[in-house]
Amino acid sequence: MDNLSAMGIFVKVVNEGSFSAAARAASLTPSAVSKQVGRLEDRLGARLFNRTTRHLSLTEVGKGFYERCCQILVDVEEAEDAVANLHAAPRGTLKINVPVAFGRLWITGLIPEFMSLYPEIKLDLNLQDRFVDLLSEGYDLAVRIGDLEDSSLIARKLAANRRVVCASPEYLKKHGAPKHPKDLENHDCLIYASRAFRNDWRFEGPDGAELVHVSGAVETNNPEVIMDLTCKNMGISLLPLWLVGPAIRQAHMVEVLPDYHVPDSAIYAIYPPGRHLSPKVRVFVDFMVEKFNLPENHFI
Repeated sequence: MDNLSAMGIFVKVVNEGSFSAAARAASLTPSAVSKQVGRLEDRLGARLFNRTTRHLSLTEVGKGFYERCCQILVDVEEAEDAVANLHAAPRGTLKINVPVAFGRLWITGLIPEFMSLYPEIKLDLNLQDRFVDLLSEGYDLAVRIGDLEDSSLIARKLAANRRVVCASPEYLKKHGAPKHPKDLENHDCLIYASRAFRNDWRFEGPDGAELVHVSGAVETNNPEVIMDLTCKNMGISLLPLWLVGPAIRQAHMVEVLPDYHVPDSAIYAIYPPGRHLSPKVRVFVDFMVEKFNLPENHFI
């Protein structure tokens, strides 16, 4: 027998408590089990068991070897399972949660290509901005934007979440363009209500870190509404580039305070931890990583 088989028999003897019990569990004869353990000891040049007619116990060397063998056997099993999963055809229902605006603008357009690549996957795509509990609500995966809370979930970065301060050309023509973040205190700012510290906008620039408390007549929990009102000359907004990029490209909005940087966060695919990543989750995450592996300004 090879080394791994001999290790497996040795571990089984320890777990079962005797050579005869291990032989029954392995469908071998007690003498065959004894011979394999004896050969293992000969190869190692060390005694693994203290044997008496009524009792079997591990030696100090045996205890250390047992712990190493257990880990080796687990690693081998996981490696074999991982390879099997790589070759398994991704199939089954893939339940995903995605923020509404990001899903509508950047995920749904990729679905036809993904489904053509993996026809045995059935996609259950939920667009909602509510924070969902993946484990209790049965989601395989979610896309989340911003800083992640500490958790046991696995996170894989898809793209940077660059945020920019924007206004319409007409608004700037009428009210003037701010030159410094503190100038925003004298402007009508559109507030995204779902953002933590929604009235406090943070900047980094030539003078270091800046914290500006902004205010305005309109506050909403929908970023697309903020973008629409910005385009309609209602004020200045702080929004992610993935949302406002097309409007900037079409000159409906312009970036203001270009010398000041709003601290970036990121866009992640998150999924529950497990011994192995299921093929359907793995291929979706890999597909999305490939699609978003573009220059930082690719959202414009």
